[in-house]
Amino acid sequence: MEFSAKGLRVLVTAGAAGIGRVMARTFAEHGAQVHICDIDEKALAATKKQLPAVSQTVADVSKLEDVERLFEDVKKYRRGLDVLINNAGIAGPTALVEDIKPEDWDRCIAIDLNGMFYCTRKAMPLIKDAGGGSIINLSSAAGRLAFPMRTAYAAAKWAVVGFTESLAAEAGADKVRVNCLQPGIVEGDRIDRVIQAKAKGLALPPEEVRKRMVAGVSMQTTVTAQDIANMALFLATAPGRHVSGQAISVCGGTRYLV
Repeated sequence: MEFSAKGLRVLVTAGAAGIGRVMARTFAEHGAQVHICDIDEKALAATKKQLPAVSQTVADVSKLEDVERLFEDVKKYRRGLDVLINNAGIAGPTALVEDIKPEDWDRCIAIDLNGMFYCTRKAMPLIKDAGGGSIINLSSAAGRLAFPMRTAYAAAKWAVVGFTESLAAEAGADKVRVNCLQPGIVEGDRIDRVIQAKAKGLALPPEEVRKRMVAGVSMQTTVTAQDIANMALFLATAPGRHVSGQAISVCGGTRYLV
């Protein structure tokens, strides 16, 4: 099975840390020309040292002016686009719905959903001009399961599925494949922060929250950023050429979230 990404021009949003950085590295290692954006300038600088061939832009995808500048850089550095990976997202507030501040709800939706739309509307003409390609959106296990105390995040991630499936139906005739990934518990700093917030809200030790989270997974395991990147590579390259309109779980069989 050939997973070569040679010649593909790839944009990864929030590509300077976590899943995004692993995706950028994985695509670059398989021959792609990669561009990333992130709001964290220190993380971008660190990524530049690790991945010097990966071009980059400081950008907040929830801001239209930043997205405009990002795509000017994509055209400047990559001369077009074949693959968009809408990875940017935040965990959002962890609280009972009556305790969520409207500005925290709005910020979560702005980044996790609106930013995806802003980037996709700019990427689509470039991908069509390339003769087709792939758009991969990051949803979550919270995009198919109830997630108490995380309603803003869950609402956004369920919406990503609807956006993905509708766009796939819309763009298929132009040979643009659109899929979303639904990661489970991904090891890293982000899930550690979520566990800390959950522990505080539930008045439980963090290790107990982690134990309860893993108990909801059939395989009794977390997953890694590399697992997510591997699936993205599959979807964007020849083996995934007939996969579109799908919400694909990479979660070890997550059955419930706590």
